[in-house]
Amino acid sequence: MRILALLILLSLFSCYETTRNCKDYKTGEYYSEVVINDELFKSSFKRSENLQVEVYNNKTDSSYLRWINDCEVIFKTINPKNMAERKDIHLKILTTTDSSYTYEYSYVGETKKQKGIAYKVE
Repeated sequence: MRILALLILLSLFSCYETTRNCKDYKTGEYYSEVVINDELFKSSFKRSENLQVEVYNNKTDSSYLRWINDCEVIFKTINPKNMAERKDIHLKILTTTDSSYTYEYSYVGETKKQKGIAYKVE
């Protein structure tokens, strides 16, 4: 009887799947929040299929986009102003809701990742 209960319990948890409707977030207008060292950073951005324009601290940055699949994209800064901006950024959408997505990102080739949330602007 214990084994049967354990199997039923395990089957319920194995059915849980994270929602990822990434195609819904390939284009649009968003704002994002990222916490780094207990400090909240906010930005807003507009994204088309191949381009993203982001505003942070009243500065505008533009990046070319190369989608790896529906949930992963590489950002390449247009006209980088320093060495850090020359590094491409890899972003992966982890989960989605009807109005936001949670993501992780890092410089390409680096293992340290940061997480954030982007919210769709209506």
